Amino acid sequence: MLVTSREVGRLAKLKDILFTIWLRRSEYEIAHVEVYSGLAFSLAEIVCLALKAVKKPYLITLHGGNLPNFSQRWSGRVRRLLRSAVVVTTPSRYLHEQMKPYISKMTLLPNPINLRTCLFQERYHHRPYLVWLRAFHNLYNPTLVVKSAALLVSEFSELSLTMIGPDKNDGSLQSTIALADKLGMSKRLHLPGKVTKQDVPAWLQHGDIFINTTNIDNTPVSVLEAMACGLCVVSTNVGGIPYLLNDEEDALLVPPDDPEAMAFAVRRILTEPGLAVRLSQNARNKVEQFDWSVILPQWEALFLQVINGQGEEQS
Repeated sequence: MLVTSREVGRLAKLKDILFTIWLRRSEYEIAHVEVYSGLAFSLAEIVCLALKAVKKPYLITLHGGNLPNFSQRWSGRVRRLLRSAVVVTTPSRYLHEQMKPYISKMTLLPNPINLRTCLFQERYHHRPYLVWLRAFHNLYNPTLVVKSAALLVSEFSELSLTMIGPDKNDGSLQSTIALADKLGMSKRLHLPGKVTKQDVPAWLQHGDIFINTTNIDNTPVSVLEAMACGLCVVSTNVGGIPYLLNDEEDALLVPPDDPEAMAFAVRRILTEPGLAVRLSQNARNKVEQFDWSVILPQWEALFLQVINGQGEEQS
């Protein structure tokens, strides 16, 4: 079996988690386990078994746009794990709907953001400054934004593209750089790499239009942060994105891996009177419901409910 460096890191982290579960078992009443697909799901299974061994109840939160596909392949494992939790939560209406065959009762708790760190700037006159924020991995299809931007250069000579995120070492970053060179976009492309969480809002302000090119998605915090900062969002309409964004109201949605459609959406924002202002303001209004001040009390109430014995294993 081939084990990647990322997986080695996860396995090392698992060892620390298991050690903490045992060593500090007298210091906590309940645990919170985040569940993704792939190897991460197997690690979550091991963590939950350890929690059962020390007789600690646990909540499970479902993440990841690929989890429904994974669950179809491993329905027995998924059903068994989810039903062992006292409560199952999910941050998206997409997973809330897609995971119903495996667990009948779920609590919807959106991913939170800190609006105080996201300075809102309504875009009245949009510039052709594009921002992309994600890991460089083929799931997120970073080359799509380069292809789309290249279609707009002849019309918008000031166009620039800032692509922020870590390299996941699958060749996506190298492919993006090579494509930018081939399409004459190298001088317009800025690659700051991975940035700290607290610096994300400042980097988002480098652009006016946020591009989300992913092939698989759920409820990406990067999109929420862009909306909070007032950027206009153009995104592929995959996975949980149509559950999060309303096309023509707070974002423009396009088919996956379609550079012409994405370029057309960006062109509309730059040229269509009133569109940018509408998208920008509606986006900010929507993300008000995702602020920590709204989400944290819901988490506190849920934990207290379980601690007080009102939660029970799923069936």
